[in-house]
Amino acid sequence: MKHLFIINPAAGSWDHTKQYTEAIQSACGSRGLDYRIEVSKAAGECRRLARQAAETGEDYKVYACGGDGTLNEIAAGAAGFDNVAVTAYSGGSGNDFVRIFDDPAAFSDLERLLDAREVTLDLIRCNDDYALNVCSVGLDARIGTDVARYKRLPLLQGFRAYAASTVVNVVRGIAEHYIIELCGETIDAEQTMVCVCNGRFYGGGFNPVPEADPTDGILDVLLVKKVSRLQVPAIIGKYKNGQYRLYPDIIRHFRTDHLHITCDKPTAINLDGELRTAAAMDISVATEKLRFFYPKELSWKAEKPAAEAAASAV
Repeated sequence: MKHLFIINPAAGSWDHTKQYTEAIQSACGSRGLDYRIEVSKAAGECRRLARQAAETGEDYKVYACGGDGTLNEIAAGAAGFDNVAVTAYSGGSGNDFVRIFDDPAAFSDLERLLDAREVTLDLIRCNDDYALNVCSVGLDARIGTDVARYKRLPLLQGFRAYAASTVVNVVRGIAEHYIIELCGETIDAEQTMVCVCNGRFYGGGFNPVPEADPTDGILDVLLVKKVSRLQVPAIIGKYKNGQYRLYPDIIRHFRTDHLHITCDKPTAINLDGELRTAAAMDISVATEKLRFFYPKELSWKAEKPAAEAAASAV
């Protein structure tokens, strides 16, 4: 088994390369592991390095040393390769995907990551790209992809960066016109945002669909209708905490393996915090899967929907 550590020096508010390298050399050296360290020098290089390792056909464990964007690139590079397993060695400004586990801080401890077990995860396919966690369009995408610039400012970490981005983007404009095809419906209307969830957490702690399960072969989709600026704070607060059911006239929840979105003009698409633009999006559960490893003592489980949880408690 080979161990490949791909460090993204642009992840987070400062370069963690030195800290990563020292920890990797210490942990892997003491165990006598076959390992190497690569440092990304440009956007897209993390994906290229992961794909390059996968194409050798050798058994690899690949560690995404950074945040959610780094994990996104490496997952995309390893998608569909049975000889590669991927994990997050957390150190970026956002490490939302691993919050599905009961101790996400464990992903910052290399010794614990080296004693791991695996789960096979679904991926989201959006046109020619992948997302492991969340794909969103509209206000949410503009907010999410702008968060990185705010996280580099003093005192604007985690949810504060997301809040700052929210304020700026709400002022710019809330809704856009989309034609959305899913679950046998065609919805032609202005929408505030469309969020497609495979994982559960993003944007520094938003958990819009607590029951989303990245192993069930289904995407949880939230469509948020056009709202006024005055409505945004209340709705965003409930949306953040997975309480979309409190606004059934504004937020619709769908479970599907495929949807298609057409826009009037190219618009922002958020793929795990990475920005893409397109005027048409074909979004589905990818045919490719991802082997993901995590500290063996951890566990994770999707929350039951409120109605199902109430019924099981009776």
